[in-house]
Amino acid sequence: MVNNSDFNFRDNETLTLELPFSEHIEELRQRFFHIFWIILFLTCLSFFEVKFLVKILELPVTNVKFFQLSPGEYFVSTVKISFYTGLLIGSPFLIGQIILFLLPGLTDKETKIIIPLLLSSLVLFGLGLIFSYYALIPAALNFFLDYSNEVIEPFWSFEQYFEFILVLFYSTGLAFQIPIIQILLGLLNIVSAKQMLNIWRYVILISTIVGAILTPSTDPLTQLLLSLAILLLYFSGIGILFLIKN
Repeated sequence: MVNNSDFNFRDNETLTLELPFSEHIEELRQRFFHIFWIILFLTCLSFFEVKFLVKILELPVTNVKFFQLSPGEYFVSTVKISFYTGLLIGSPFLIGQIILFLLPGLTDKETKIIIPLLLSSLVLFGLGLIFSYYALIPAALNFFLDYSNEVIEPFWSFEQYFEFILVLFYSTGLAFQIPIIQILLGLLNIVSAKQMLNIWRYVILISTIVGAILTPSTDPLTQLLLSLAILLLYFSGIGILFLIKN
């Protein structure tokens, strides 16, 4: 004989798990404010140490003197640097808030897929920034310096320099998300790993075009480095997808 209290317990459990839509919106709003205040705090903290950050950004280039075209140019640039630093440092917290919001509505199978993908996306973005800082940015800047050597004295606007490396940072970070996109497409059975491998010739062409579009500089070395990185990431994604599916 089944006790009625069992049904009541299950009903209560279901009600606690299935929140109304308005409560989901309220939870999302609260998490958004948590993210906002954390990033704001980290941005303010970065602003107090912005001179140290500026020196780090200037390290990839030597023998260059920076100047500002207007009185407030350097100040605006430091605010931007502080914000993007706060956003970068706060990104693990942002991912954590996304996971906490999605977790109650996911099945065990979905949890085993979504959470590792989100964490891997964060790691790959960080690797993209490191690759950009140590490989792409020095290659691009040294190309321009060597090209104008003995002809033009290198005086650069700091704001334009910062925007240049910022575009390179984020374009590389986004390019490093290619394996995540491949795995999602494969798990959703939209494209198989074998189909991805069969179009490798087109991928080489596309990676060359994407490398030329994503790099803000026109030097061939930077475009080649990014294109090779895209190819390596693409074939790595195929390999990971083969392992997951088999």
